[in-house]
Amino acid sequence: MAKAYIDPSPSNFQAFKDLPRDEPIHMLNLLRYRELAEYPEGHQHHGNGWSGRRAYQEYGTTSGPIFSSVGGKVVWRGGFQTMVTGPEPDDKVWHDGFVVEYPNSGAFFAMIKNPEYQIAVQNRTAALLDSRLMRFKPGEVGGSFG
Repeated sequence: MAKAYIDPSPSNFQAFKDLPRDEPIHMLNLLRYRELAEYPEGHQHHGNGWSGRRAYQEYGTTSGPIFSSVGGKVVWRGGFQTMVTGPEPDDKVWHDGFVVEYPNSGAFFAMIKNPEYQIAVQNRTAALLDSRLMRFKPGEVGGSFG
């Protein structure tokens, strides 16, 4: 299997921090779940037999109020069906994808620095086999591709 990504690398996170902080942002999330969530020993959910998807649902439940409090909202969500352009499906299957909007990157920073979020994100780490998180500047919608 190709390299997996759960958390940002220092250089990628620095690139994110170097972008403008005073404009709305969209974040594309691609998720590939573990068959069984992997919580560390001593974590309250260790050994509970949860699937990765179930652990991610717990992440959504526990981080959702923090996400909403900083002005975050989901603007698109979908379930993966097949790869049209890209690696063969056996190589990269995304289980779910969604786009969230934040009023600005400061809202994202406020969320991830929140002590309750730092506890909640442990569910995300336990849930995911691989992921991608990509920042986009929102553009106009509707009409054609150009």
